[in-house]
Amino acid sequence: MSDPLILGIESSCDETGVGIVRGTTLLADAVASSVDEHARFGGVVPEVASRAHVEAMVPTIKRACAAAGVSLTDLDAIAVTAGPGLSGALLIGTSTAKALSTTLDIPVFAVNHLAGHVVVDELEHGPLPAAAVGLLVSGGHSSLLMVGDDVQVVTSLGATIDDAAGEAFDKIARLLDLPFPGGPWIDREALQGDPKSIDFPRGLTASRDLQERPYDFSFSGVKTAVARWIKQQQQLGNDISVPDVAASFQEAVVDVLTRKAITACKDTGIDHLVIGGGVAANSRLRALAAERCAAAGINLRIPRPQLCTDNGAMIAALGSKLMRQGAQPSPLGFPTLSVLPVSTVLMHEQG
Repeated sequence: MSDPLILGIESSCDETGVGIVRGTTLLADAVASSVDEHARFGGVVPEVASRAHVEAMVPTIKRACAAAGVSLTDLDAIAVTAGPGLSGALLIGTSTAKALSTTLDIPVFAVNHLAGHVVVDELEHGPLPAAAVGLLVSGGHSSLLMVGDDVQVVTSLGATIDDAAGEAFDKIARLLDLPFPGGPWIDREALQGDPKSIDFPRGLTASRDLQERPYDFSFSGVKTAVARWIKQQQQLGNDISVPDVAASFQEAVVDVLTRKAITACKDTGIDHLVIGGGVAANSRLRALAAERCAAAGINLRIPRPQLCTDNGAMIAALGSKLMRQGAQPSPLGFPTLSVLPVSTVLMHEQG
């Protein structure tokens, strides 16, 4: 029997993503972003995101099918993000998936989009190892996980206490008068700056913190430190080098992320690290992770930047893996959960 043909729908935030996968082969990855509509407000507006998903969903599905050279009747299953994310945005995607499942009489897999950020790496680097540490870094989540080939078994090692890395990037970009979303702009400015010019704090890295919460993250402190530094310089009448601030802030964040990820690998005896999520597109995070993994003898896997941000390909990849591993599909009445824990990879409960 050939590998199943899966269409994945991702609508957890401000991007309507539709991907089509056969086995571990990516056939199409269509994305319609509403980021420009949110930029006027300096952040994602849930109502705007929901309306954009309604307008973009059908055209994006048609575009993905055309790119893959398939029709909807060729599909073997649908996979869709059931959480976490914005409630209204999630409902647009899940309602579409349920309609397709009913009309085409094919199963639907309602999945956790955080797990999708890990499994999407299979589309680029092949099957996941039996055991790996996953570093998930996005706008709302900074987490260390134990993952592996059995995709439904995900164990949380540590998580964000307050601001996630991506959220901190957006807030610092706003302080520096850079556009939304802030991550790409901070990355761009930092390329021209000196990461050693300002010594910003590394959250939860004091000896007591490392003993009590070795794998947790906190980026609230560095965010506050940057804000205070900028205000102090303004009061003194000093010029502020945006590239230097961006580079120093970015270095503080990626230093903590990679340092804790390497520690988790060493402590668990696992020699594979998989990094996913929107912040995994950051060039300095990718470079520092590669450097530190090479020094520690750890195999690093990071998908290309286009597969790091929210997309339908990662949902299709996760649905494909679940189906190939014999997972039972979700009941048609499955709910959406805006705070779905990462340990729940596949929804089984009725809404």
